[in-house]
Amino acid sequence: MRVLMLSWEYPPKSVGGLAQHVYDLTSALIKEETEVFLLTCGSPGAPEYEQINGVHVYRINPYQVSSPDFITWVMQLNVAMLERAIPLINDLRDIQIVHAHDWLVAYAARALKHAHQVPMVVTIHATEYGRNNGLHNDLQRHISDIEWWLCYEAWRVICCSFYMKNELSYVFQIPQDKLKVIPNGVNPENFVLKESRLSRDDYAAPDEKIIFYVGRLVREKGVQVLLEAMPDILSRQEKTKLIIAGKGPHEAQLREQAVRMGIAHRVYFTGYINDEVRNALYHWADVAVFPSLYEPFGIVALEAMAAKTPVVVTDNGGLSEIVIHGVDGLKAYCGNSRSLADNILPILQQRKLAATLRDNAYRKVVKDFNWSKIAKNTIQVYKEVLKEHRMSNWSGQDNMQGVIDRFSRLFGNARTS
Repeated sequence: MRVLMLSWEYPPKSVGGLAQHVYDLTSALIKEETEVFLLTCGSPGAPEYEQINGVHVYRINPYQVSSPDFITWVMQLNVAMLERAIPLINDLRDIQIVHAHDWLVAYAARALKHAHQVPMVVTIHATEYGRNNGLHNDLQRHISDIEWWLCYEAWRVICCSFYMKNELSYVFQIPQDKLKVIPNGVNPENFVLKESRLSRDDYAAPDEKIIFYVGRLVREKGVQVLLEAMPDILSRQEKTKLIIAGKGPHEAQLREQAVRMGIAHRVYFTGYINDEVRNALYHWADVAVFPSLYEPFGIVALEAMAAKTPVVVTDNGGLSEIVIHGVDGLKAYCGNSRSLADNILPILQQRKLAATLRDNAYRKVVKDFNWSKIAKNTIQVYKEVLKEHRMSNWSGQDNMQGVIDRFSRLFGNARTS
């Protein structure tokens, strides 16, 4: 089977969790004897073509023409992707599936689907509606329209959780039989702490407990709620340090909030961190906390579980489906700082509880969220789509014949009536 995959993110270009998802999924598909040709956005210093774990990676640079806004830039990227994809498909000739990830590649994916009569599968990782708790301006409505259009054009729509399945069904009115839930996965070997010159003392005092957050600093990740929980935590566990890793447009506001609350000396903003620092902080942390207000899945929670760090998450979205409260993690009420504090403190103060949650979580990750299983489930979707495609009359010639047959029946009925 040959699959043409499109994603605007792929390492080293990484904005959110999409890059890692596509990297792991394509690598796992190769192991299941599926050929993958990936079109993605170029990145400074990265080659235009290379093979990574057997995946054919083509990095496309948008046209070097000024763009007044992000939407225009996305369109330029899509046209450039088409320019590269057309000769590629002509050379390969037997691409069987086009697989698109999110709205940023919608135009190119849809054009390739119709130009080459290849069925399209789409993975939706999040929606504009969900990210913003509604649609509040023309830009958000425009992006949401593209998301709807992409889902409409898809033969199947894959999403990462039942929460997202319900959201897509509600927001876009997608039929249930068109939606397929396949969760994200994680490779535990990526989170093993290797020998390093890094020192815990650079981040916290030897007698301080560490609460760790890693992710984008945007409103929907709920880091502001975690900061609100800190006074309550410090009143009962004084020697505690909150380490916030990542960057994003909300960073300045979060720093100001910490100063305003008088807890800045107990909060360490690291900025962007590499994998080595991330793994070390997971290893040193007493608890990893993910207080998201909106989370279609919650890959960072899986990563913490794979790193053998106890987790506290909010009881909403995909996070709620990953964690069983009291078994392999603890869940707090969404947006509730008191509830967040009440669930963080037991892990900081009860070693036996922390160890039980940690060990159960690691076993779950290995059993239920491995990429081999996810790749097999994805291939099953491909096979279902290909079977339906073969049974349909979807091709230019067949469609024209179908139109002629329908008109013939209509005219025939009119003449006999």
